[in-house]
Amino acid sequence: MANAFVAAFEILSFGAIIVLIVLGLGIIASMMGIFNFAQGEFVLLGAYITYLAYSHGLPIWAGMVAAPFLVGALGFALEGLIIRRFYAAPIVAMLGTYALGLIIRESVRGLIGGFYLTVPEPIGGSIDIGTMHISTWRFIIIVITLLVMGACYLLLSRTSFGLRVRATLENPALARASGISTPLIYGVTFAFGAALAGLAGALIVPVFSLFADLGIRFLIQGFVAVMVGGVGSFIGPVAGAGVIGTLSAALPWVMAPVIADVLVFVLAIAFIKFRPQGLIAGKGV
Repeated sequence: MANAFVAAFEILSFGAIIVLIVLGLGIIASMMGIFNFAQGEFVLLGAYITYLAYSHGLPIWAGMVAAPFLVGALGFALEGLIIRRFYAAPIVAMLGTYALGLIIRESVRGLIGGFYLTVPEPIGGSIDIGTMHISTWRFIIIVITLLVMGACYLLLSRTSFGLRVRATLENPALARASGISTPLIYGVTFAFGAALAGLAGALIVPVFSLFADLGIRFLIQGFVAVMVGGVGSFIGPVAGAGVIGTLSAALPWVMAPVIADVLVFVLAIAFIKFRPQGLIAGKGV
């Protein structure tokens, strides 16, 4: 029973990480009609900013708070300077995000080399439940993910900004005619998605350490999660993240991790083949 509880907790904590990454990826995909292939590198940047703060003697929390704001600001700048020019050709826009991600990844690799750099957990130790011990920091990641999910839902469904975002998603031309600055909405949306990735990177770097290819694995899993969940709504990608995160964390407990990764992708491809619209289709929150 204790082992089952610990396994369930590990699965839940890994799923929370995937949800954080997919939130930003799904919002960008649903809102802007493109997949941001630099999302994994935004995760990497969030982790790197946290490491920089720690390595320069600042509190780890300072880096974790700064990461989403700095990564979001970079995302806003990149959207306005580069990505916006290619919305008429979504494939070119996606290739552009891939190129940006490659530049970011190799830049970080040039700064840290091929090393794995560690950052301590801001709150270490474990929570003891009888004879069971669960990581305090992983528990905090779950709590933060739930709070961020709730805040994102309220932002998109209960605020005037969310109304403008949904109007632009439903009908960009009508939104422009109604006086909504769709370029600004696109920029802020892309920045918001990037900021969520930066937050995810900041939270996970004490768990996975910092290395140049940190974001690649999470990008692939995030992309598959969005496809499984369905593009066009807030709930769809989150549902997909729950499925993919659960499978990715649970299967290695019963089989070799490499085989588990392959099986996750095979199952996802089979599901998309028979239900291309995803678990939850349609637009809206």
